[in-house]
Amino acid sequence: MLLVLGGAAILWGLGLAMGVSRQARIALLAVLFLFVMLAQFALPDGHPVRMATGQSPALWLLIGGFAALAMAYGRIVTWLKSRARPEVAAPKPGGTFSETELDRYARHIVLRELGGPGQKKLKKARVLVIGAGGLGAPALQYLAAAGVGTIGVIDDDVVENANLQRQVIHRDADIGLPKVFSAKMAMEAQNPNVVVRPYHRRLSEDVADALFADYDLILDGTDNFVTRYLSNRVAVAQGKPLVSGALAQWEGQLSVFHPADHGPCYQCIFPEAPAPGLAPSCSEAGVIGPLPGVVGAMMAVETIKLITGAGAALKGEMLIYDALYGESRKIRLTRREGCPACGGPS
Repeated sequence: MLLVLGGAAILWGLGLAMGVSRQARIALLAVLFLFVMLAQFALPDGHPVRMATGQSPALWLLIGGFAALAMAYGRIVTWLKSRARPEVAAPKPGGTFSETELDRYARHIVLRELGGPGQKKLKKARVLVIGAGGLGAPALQYLAAAGVGTIGVIDDDVVENANLQRQVIHRDADIGLPKVFSAKMAMEAQNPNVVVRPYHRRLSEDVADALFADYDLILDGTDNFVTRYLSNRVAVAQGKPLVSGALAQWEGQLSVFHPADHGPCYQCIFPEAPAPGLAPSCSEAGVIGPLPGVVGAMMAVETIKLITGAGAALKGEMLIYDALYGESRKIRLTRREGCPACGGPS
């Protein structure tokens, strides 16, 4: 009998070391048990094989019975657990969460400033990101990872090789693909519990009003002033916060413009677009690769704060980050009298 038990232990250990599944290892032991029982019943008394395997089938029948009872008990316990707390893989509507989502967002839920209520607000939120480039890429990634329920992204550009130095949501295989679809694939691969709405077109006057009306909050990660002033004007008209970021070589800046909450708007601070050549684009002046990631991630943080009410958002303030010297500073912003977008102080 000791020989059989030793053989069973060796089979189990070898199977475990080779990565054989638990079910397969149990099947091997069952085959060994059947071989022993066959030897006990088929061979005559005194046969060497029968002597080596325990001489009598009674003890083996007892061992087999206990093993069957243990397996049945384990299956019953597993079934009862599944009835008491069913595992739901798909995301649930509204503000409820599946087991997978609860585990995914556990680090948010334990934060005092967010907790379960804050995560529910994120799940119900609808955020529009303008631009899927340098600033939009990291913002989109972190908003999806954080569990923002519905994320819209509008951009008319396609992925180019020169983008990949800093626009980390896109891959080499995505070159030639519209950025909104490349971003959508990456976001859904990272978090299938969010809804991503791609708009492959440039933001323009004829669609801005209707598009903004479908979202709670707007992120502007564009690199042209026409779109920035349009985004600001429509966000002000609809009373929605606008999280705005900008980049230049080694420096980034970030602010939340929300005149409906007594803050200035973008045009209060920048009344007119700079003359050509005074604010060159990234392709003209260059930009250090990780800088958009830093500023874009901070845009995502400000968005989460605005949605959940955590902390103090950058309303009436601008954060300026100098990557070359590792310095950051904040400056106060005020509304401008007679601003054509928001009208100035009320």
